[in-house]
Amino acid sequence: MYKIGLKLWSINTDYYYEEANRLYDNGVFDYIELYVVPDSLETLPKWKRMGIPFSLHAPHFAHEVNLADNSKFEYNKKIYEQIEIFKNELNAMFTIVHGGMNGSVDETIRQLNIIKPKDFIIENKPYKVPLPDRNFRYCRGFSIEEISRIITETNCGFCLDVGHAICSANSQSIPPYEYLKKFYELKPLSCHLSDNFIDSELDGHLNIGKGNYDMKKILKIIYNIEFLALETKKNSKFDLNDFKEDVKSIKI
Repeated sequence: MYKIGLKLWSINTDYYYEEANRLYDNGVFDYIELYVVPDSLETLPKWKRMGIPFSLHAPHFAHEVNLADNSKFEYNKKIYEQIEIFKNELNAMFTIVHGGMNGSVDETIRQLNIIKPKDFIIENKPYKVPLPDRNFRYCRGFSIEEISRIITETNCGFCLDVGHAICSANSQSIPPYEYLKKFYELKPLSCHLSDNFIDSELDGHLNIGKGNYDMKKILKIIYNIEFLALETKKNSKFDLNDFKEDVKSIKI
């Protein structure tokens, strides 16, 4: 049975922090997956005081990090130096990274082999994500082929994002649950789970039961993955009640 992860950001020390401590003490979850916001090293002492197991999530395109873009290399390297500080100070188990946007998977592999983040695992992505101007960016690591190349050529592990796999399958006109099974064959160490609509190409991060994924089927496919982080919406800035309900839903 998997360990349950709570996804938080490194800047979430003003809210969620005390509630996370309480829920951990009550056995609701087993570890925190901490998204490292760039230039937030001042928050480290507070996270370190928690005494809770951590994994990390490296920042991605939303914070201008893009491993597929050669022009971003120096900035990427600087941010990954900050991630290494978080990793060492928190004794984090692993760091999840995204392959980047547009560009090429060759560039993603090149940068990862130079930057060499410690104990990193690559996360699969949807084929495309929308921008505010209604255009799209296209993700590196959207397919089994690209993820397999990154794993083989950088010697990293794998984080299976269920919603991303289903979105990518829809973009490629592949039956989604079958595609999820094929991704599972890459032996993921960690998994991200949320709900969505089974025919969508765009990730929704919906709370469990708010979409129409067949959760029983999905949980059967991913049952032997060691770490499972819920990447669902938090609809309050003052409590984690939605997260608690999501945990209950997947434990039934």
